[in-house]
Amino acid sequence: MFPELKRLQLLTTFYLPGISQCLAPIYNVTRRESGFISITGEDFLEVTNNADHQQADWVGIHERICQMLVPIRTMKDMYDPSVRKKNQLRKRHLIKICTLVAQSKLSEGKGEEALPAAHCCLQTSIDLYGPNTIQLVPAYILLAEANMGLGNLAVVAELLSQAEWAVLKNPELGASIQQQLHRSLGQFYTTTGNLETALFHFANDIYFACEEYGLDSSATTKGYFLIADVFARQGKTLIVHSLYSEVAERWHKHLSSLLETHQKHADSSVDSSVSFYEKSQRVEMEEMLRVMLEFEQKQSRRDVNHIALIAHNLAMLWFINGDLHKAQDFASTALQASLQIPKHKLTEPIQELLQQVESLQTEPQPGFA
Repeated sequence: MFPELKRLQLLTTFYLPGISQCLAPIYNVTRRESGFISITGEDFLEVTNNADHQQADWVGIHERICQMLVPIRTMKDMYDPSVRKKNQLRKRHLIKICTLVAQSKLSEGKGEEALPAAHCCLQTSIDLYGPNTIQLVPAYILLAEANMGLGNLAVVAELLSQAEWAVLKNPELGASIQQQLHRSLGQFYTTTGNLETALFHFANDIYFACEEYGLDSSATTKGYFLIADVFARQGKTLIVHSLYSEVAERWHKHLSSLLETHQKHADSSVDSSVSFYEKSQRVEMEEMLRVMLEFEQKQSRRDVNHIALIAHNLAMLWFINGDLHKAQDFASTALQASLQIPKHKLTEPIQELLQQVESLQTEPQPGFA
């Protein structure tokens, strides 16, 4: 009976009634010769009878955190302050990992794989901070975003309602959390077609981003981009064009700075393309710029200045990320557009970037004659 009882205990640990539509894998618990309990991850408790859900859970998060859960779930910390403190540190680390994995999966459009990580983040946050606490807000938002990608809008509404209520009870809360909440609310109302309410929340998104990071920070770009999406749905092309221009200018300043840093450390053994920003942020940036470039290229009267700016952004982004082929393609597009305007300010930096790409492409690669 022990294995079945243990599986049931793990079930109640990971399952959130009324929220989850699929259950994370429940692993066999075995006793090694040393006497310590370990989770093998070889068996699953059939709840939904859906192999795709089980695979999403395993790929999404549990493959990475399986061994971390052993000391957290088996350690008795009630009477030993030092042990309790160590377990709290483990839980904070687990929350951080789950958050990063969920954000990365969401940026790739893999909502089902993000869901188990978001669930684990919320459950561990509840374990650490207790229910109905302000520290749960980021986890509520993360789980709402994962469900939004799967179309579970009733679940999203409930989660965002809980997050919003927690924020209202704590008006002194930092700008960063309020920004995240308004962005998620804006995306929710955009999805449900309530565009005016969505605009209200995206405007607050930008306001709190400016308060937290500064007026000219690249952190505000997603808010402008999402507002542009709302106006695009309303057919207000001129406003969309103006907002995309603002986003492109801010990204250009940011990417130019990153490119300069990247070039200074070109000979370093450190993979600077990875350390600049998280994968999820890179994917998000590329998606925004790609949508903006496609928008400009589809206009009956193309603005070659904007096309050059956006394409140069994409060229710098892919150069930093190490994809020379894509960097060359976008740099060529940018150069073709900039040459249509006499003495365009971007022509020279675009040509310099192309030369760097071509130089790296002609260098002999290790292991080849």
